[in-house]
Amino acid sequence: METENWVQKQLDHLVEASKDYRQKALFQETKKLFQEQHQRMEQMEGELDGRMWSPKEWSN
Repeated sequence: METENWVQKQLDHLVEASKDYRQKALFQETKKLFQEQHQRMEQMEGELDGRMWSPKEWSN
C-alpha cells in the first residue's frame, strides 16, 4: 500500500510538472495502468487465499 501511494504521488507530480501534452497524457495513462495492475494483484491474492482455504483443495 505504501509503495502504491508513493507511485501515485510521483505520477501526480509528473503530470502537474509537465508542460508537454504528450508527456501529461503518458503519465496519466501510466497512472491508470498502475492502478489496474494493483487491483489485479489484489484480486489474485484474494483468489489464491480463497483456493488455499477451500476444503475441496485440502484433499489434493
